[in-house]
Amino acid sequence: MKLESLLKSSDPILMGILNITPDSFSDGGLYLDSKQAVLHAKELLSHGAQIIDIGGESTGPGSQAVPASEELERVRKPVETLVESAIISVDTYKAAVAKIAIDSGAQIINDVSALRADPAMAALIASTQAYIVLMYSKEPGCSPHAKPTNFRYQDIIATISEFFEKQLDFATTSGIQPKQIILDPGMGQFISADPNYSWELLSRLDELAKKFDFPFLVGTSRKSFLKTKLPVTHSLEELDQLSEQTAKLAIQKGAKIIRLHNLGGILDKATS
Repeated sequence: MKLESLLKSSDPILMGILNITPDSFSDGGLYLDSKQAVLHAKELLSHGAQIIDIGGESTGPGSQAVPASEELERVRKPVETLVESAIISVDTYKAAVAKIAIDSGAQIINDVSALRADPAMAALIASTQAYIVLMYSKEPGCSPHAKPTNFRYQDIIATISEFFEKQLDFATTSGIQPKQIILDPGMGQFISADPNYSWELLSRLDELAKKFDFPFLVGTSRKSFLKTKLPVTHSLEELDQLSEQTAKLAIQKGAKIIRLHNLGGILDKATS
């Protein structure tokens, strides 16, 4: 299966999250064993996922960078095992990891730094047919891990637009074709520790989608800002339900790809 054909369809695309990390914020440590990781990916596929986004390093608040060798050790086997049954995305900002992933059949590199962290990433993507996800983040490229700071915006859409314009110019002048690019406006702590900004971004996503003629990927799944709409003693099931509701809203506002931990029934809900 090729991503190109899915992007031409009018239907939303489901991306299932596979974190092979000890410190991811909601499922760290659950899938460090490659067999368990592959089984979980197959469960996501059975629930309608068309893309599996495999991450070997958490970039959420409190997470720590790991060497490329360790990241590769975590993701290589699942990528090689799953590439025949799904479109594989690898969530990395390291060119060394991205190269092995692409050589193993990954079609997407999901870079939370938007090509800012590793100077070799842009040239690598330009030399391949792989897609690159450019994600907005308040963090500097040299330190892409999200930090719980109350970043303030005068106009969040204007700030993200300026960021995208700069990174799109860098990408295309580096030889990356526009057809290889997917945009992610970021959510949660990558935006700000103030949850109101994530809610505002979600409500105004259509403004970005109309301004930039690229597919948009949106991941609200289990983000901390969602908890402001839930009881203090909320359950994971309640958090996943709100993740589904915000995913549906993102699609209505122009998102093409939605990234979720739990995909049970979301496609029917998103398109109904």
